[in-house]
Amino acid sequence: MNEEQRQKMASAKGFIAALDQSGGSTPKALGLYGIDEGEWSTEEEMFDLVHQMRTRIITSPSFDGDRILAAILFADTMDREIEGQSTPDYLWQVKKVVPILKVDVGLADETGGVQLMKPMPGLDSLLERASARGIFGTKMRSVIKSNNQAGIEAVVDQQFEVGRRILDAGFVPIIEPEVDIKAPDKAAIEESLKAALLNRLDGLADGEQVIFKLTLPEQDNLYADCINHPAILRVVALSGGYSREAANARLARQHGMVASFSRALTEGLSRQQTDQEFDAQLNQSIQSIADASNT
Repeated sequence: MNEEQRQKMASAKGFIAALDQSGGSTPKALGLYGIDEGEWSTEEEMFDLVHQMRTRIITSPSFDGDRILAAILFADTMDREIEGQSTPDYLWQVKKVVPILKVDVGLADETGGVQLMKPMPGLDSLLERASARGIFGTKMRSVIKSNNQAGIEAVVDQQFEVGRRILDAGFVPIIEPEVDIKAPDKAAIEESLKAALLNRLDGLADGEQVIFKLTLPEQDNLYADCINHPAILRVVALSGGYSREAANARLARQHGMVASFSRALTEGLSRQQTDQEFDAQLNQSIQSIADASNT
């Protein structure tokens, strides 16, 4: 465990850049960037294009470690290079941005008002690769769509079971039980989720810490008890489909919670922009998210 990275994640100002769209969400991300599906014919070509997009973001002078704590990658990006260095090495050595890896392989079909994570038979080998590449932590996502107590408990149980394996392998897991922002009982879901999360935190051993990635809540500062818990390294927020403006406004009201935005970070960027236009737009986005995170 890199102690400098741990200290940065625990207490530095800034936010996490989520650059981890994988197979299912990549075509949409590329479309928003101005690349149509007709521009690739194989998955390999698609991932080449998305790596070009991510390289443009990461190498931009606007993408800096003063405002960005960490970047979440998916395995394909981790295994590639930027300017002759592995992506994780480039992030940390050049940008002072902590590298984090998305480890889940997608969502199972909805049952009991939730979507659990699909089984991850390749997790151990993926963690071995991540260790060799200097990855600090991992991220995995489930989704909660209704206030079904059994479903919420199943999500939190699964997140902490896999989180246990990740802790034992020497990483800090980001536990992400997303609450669907369209759920009619979103506020009630969040109350139930908070209770379940605090219960599992109390079961961690002294000195063990995890990161929570949570949907921006209906009740401001709902997760203060999580933020202040000794088993928490950081609590970060996902944008969850809110526009960047709406997500920033909500985030600014959550004291001690910082962003981990994906689509809201890249909103407004396009391949057609000149480098100067691209960097200016990215700088504006990063500054607005950093400002909302530092409250």
